[in-house]
Amino acid sequence: MDTIRIEGGHPLSGEVETSGAKNASLPLMAAALLADSPSRLDRIPHLRDIVTMGEMLERLGARVTRTDGGLDIAPAGFADAEAPYDLVCKMRASIYVLGPLLARFGHARVSLPGGCAIGNRPIDLHLRGFEALGARITIEHGYVDAQAPAGGLTGGECVLEGPSGSSVGATCNVLMAATLARGKTVLHGAAREPEVGDLIGYLNAMGARISGAGTGTLEIEGVQRLGGCVYRVIPDRIEAGTFLVAAAMMRSEVTVRNCRPDHMQASLDKLKEMGARLEISGDSIRVVADGPLRPIAARTLPYPGFATDMQAQFLAALSLAAGESTITETIYPDRFIHVAELNRMGADIRVTNATATVRGVAKLTGATVMASDLRASAALILAGLAAEGQTEILRVYHLDRGYERLEEKFRALGAVMERVPSSKTEPSGP
Repeated sequence: MDTIRIEGGHPLSGEVETSGAKNASLPLMAAALLADSPSRLDRIPHLRDIVTMGEMLERLGARVTRTDGGLDIAPAGFADAEAPYDLVCKMRASIYVLGPLLARFGHARVSLPGGCAIGNRPIDLHLRGFEALGARITIEHGYVDAQAPAGGLTGGECVLEGPSGSSVGATCNVLMAATLARGKTVLHGAAREPEVGDLIGYLNAMGARISGAGTGTLEIEGVQRLGGCVYRVIPDRIEAGTFLVAAAMMRSEVTVRNCRPDHMQASLDKLKEMGARLEISGDSIRVVADGPLRPIAARTLPYPGFATDMQAQFLAALSLAAGESTITETIYPDRFIHVAELNRMGADIRVTNATATVRGVAKLTGATVMASDLRASAALILAGLAAEGQTEILRVYHLDRGYERLEEKFRALGAVMERVPSSKTEPSGP
C-alpha cells in the first residue's frame, strides 16, 4: 500500500531501456512445465505477477530460481495437478497452468480466476478449446476440473474468437495443451499478439511443431515430448509505449531502447497524429514533442489494432491536447475507472457507454488520487509528471504487477518522484 509522490512540471530527457514483457513472460513460465528438462528464460522482469507465477509453479512441484536477468525453471519435481484458489485469486494469469497440467497429467483442477477491476473476463474460450482436444470439463465449487480421455488429448479444431475478438489467454492455454496432444490441432480465430508469437517461439525451441505465428490460424502437430532450452523474452511493448506517451505529454525528447517498434505500430501512429516526431533506428525509438498535442480519435482493438493496455496512458496525454478527443473501449468497456481520478487533477473527460470524450485543458493540477489497476497507475503517474504541484498516488501495488523499477527509470529521465512506504503514509491515531 505504498504511495508515489510526484513533483510535476519537470521536463524529461535522456534514454531509458525497456524491460522484458510481463504479458509474454507469464505464459512462458507456465509452458516450462511442459518440458522434461530445465529451461532458462532470460530478461524476465522482476515483478509482483512474476513472483506470483513462480509461487504457483513451486506449489505444483517445479523449482524456480531467480538468476541475474532471468529465471531457471526445473520441472523435475512437477507432480501436482491442482492450482488452488489462494494463488489463482492473486492473479488471473494463473489460469495459464491449466493447459500444461492437462497435457502432462491428463487431468487438472484449477480455481476459477473470477473478475477484476476492469471487468469480468470469463474463460469459456479456454474451456471450449480443451473440449475440442477431447477433454471433459466440469465446474464445481469454484474449480475447473478437466479430464482428458484414456489415451490422452487428441488433436482437433476450434474457434477461439468471442464477442470482443480473439482471446490471448485462450490461445496461449489451448496452444500449450495441443503441443503434447496426439495428431494435428487447428486453432481458428487465434490471437495475433506478439506475446502469442513469443510463446510459439519458445515452444518450437523446446521441440514443438507449430506454424502460423502472427496469423489467425495456428496449426500444431503434436509431439511426444518437449525439452527445456534457453530463451529470451521479447521487450515489453506497453512499457515502451508508456515512456513514449510520457515524453509526448511532457513535450520532451526521450529515446526508448531495447524495444520492438514493429510490435507498437498502432500506438506509434497515434503519437504521430498527436504531433510527436518519431525517429526509429533498430530497437530504439526517439520521440521529440516540442509543440502542443493535437486531439485524436481512437478505438481499442485486438492486435494489430490500438491496444487496450495503452488506453489509460493516452487518455492522460489527451487531457492536455488542444481540442476534443475520443477513445472507444471495445475490449473491456468497464475499463474507465481512472477517468474519475484524472478529473480530480483537472482533466475534462466524460464517459458515455464505452466512449471517453476528452476536452483538452490548459493544465492539470496535483492531487491525491487512487490507482484502480495496473494501467490506471501508469496513467496517473503520467498525469502527475505533467501537473502543477504535488501528486500523491495511493495503492501503487498495482504498478508493481507490470512495471519494473518505473520510478527509478523516470527519475533517470529527470522526473522528481519518490516511493513512500505505507508505514510513513498511514494516518496517525487520535
